[in-house]
Amino acid sequence: MNELKSGQVTELTVLEEQGSKWILTDGHIEIPLNSSEVQSPLSIGERLKVFLYADRRGNLQATTAIPTILQGEYGWARVIKVTKEGAFVDIGSSREVLVKAEDLPPIDNLWPEVGDHLFLTLRTDRNGDLFGRLVTEEKVNELYEGAFDEMHNKNIKARPYRLLPVGSFLLGIDAPYRIFVHNTEMEAEPRLGQEVEVRIIAVKEDGSLNGSMLPRKHERLGKDAEKIYDYLQSVGGKMPFGDKSTPEEITEMFHMSKGAFKRALGSLMKAGKVKQQDGWTEMI
Repeated sequence: MNELKSGQVTELTVLEEQGSKWILTDGHIEIPLNSSEVQSPLSIGERLKVFLYADRRGNLQATTAIPTILQGEYGWARVIKVTKEGAFVDIGSSREVLVKAEDLPPIDNLWPEVGDHLFLTLRTDRNGDLFGRLVTEEKVNELYEGAFDEMHNKNIKARPYRLLPVGSFLLGIDAPYRIFVHNTEMEAEPRLGQEVEVRIIAVKEDGSLNGSMLPRKHERLGKDAEKIYDYLQSVGGKMPFGDKSTPEEITEMFHMSKGAFKRALGSLMKAGKVKQQDGWTEMI
């Protein structure tokens, strides 16, 4: 006989209805299921798939809401509450799960916030209480998906799973790519589980990635320069506007003053992004 434990998914038999709950059994012990969780009428003797958890007294309870993350499996869980105890996450069941404070970063402002997602698995302690255990580096090495060379200079969405003084380790959201961002490649350290956009700057032999959270050079030049650069890209890289253009032409086309236009153009030229020749401005 396999002993029933908190954290398991199992099939039990409907034994009887008692007031506001149903009693389920494996033939040896009886486990209650709240009637509010039953969407359609049950029949005595029916087999029902349930998830088991321990209540505050340590007694086993059943729920028909099967978690999206189980013991031995890993996935993203949304943070729904943060207290001094740690971060409570939604695992898709009727029970919220705690990621303990001791497993979170030692610096409070790097703790996840409500709406962030943590990559974790489900565990139980000796009392049967459920909690979330963050993914380890060893497990990430087993799980991450190898990247390909064409990803260089691409932007992907990712979330940090490990924060170190030297930088942050992240996992891709749409695919589990392993990404390292050195602290020189970020303006500010992200929170654990925060969604960020990372530009890939290197694809390593083992299929892992190095990334940057800094904007590209032309993206660092200011909104006016970015507006001019985007326009150049949209018209094939060459435009009949430059230092000699009239204020009226500049205002009509770019909705900025001649002075702002010249400053933005100057920053693009200094960055080596454009050049001027014969009254035209061209991308380099």
